[in-house]
Amino acid sequence: MADRMIARRNRTKHELSFEERLLDAARDARLAASKLPPGDKREMLLSQARESEAAAAINRWISSPGLRAPK
Repeated sequence: MADRMIARRNRTKHELSFEERLLDAARDARLAASKLPPGDKREMLLSQARESEAAAAINRWISSPGLRAPK
């Protein structure tokens, strides 16, 4: 049992908040989409941008003080 390796999780200290990273991803996807002609790839990038923006909004909502448990 002592010879088994324990899987350890790699921890990363992010410089930007989760919301900022989501919004950066959305901005990057929209920028990349703006450089493409209409088509599947462009639509996929625009969809990713909308999903990232929605995830940022959900993160703001679940982090809001109105949803905290009473003390």
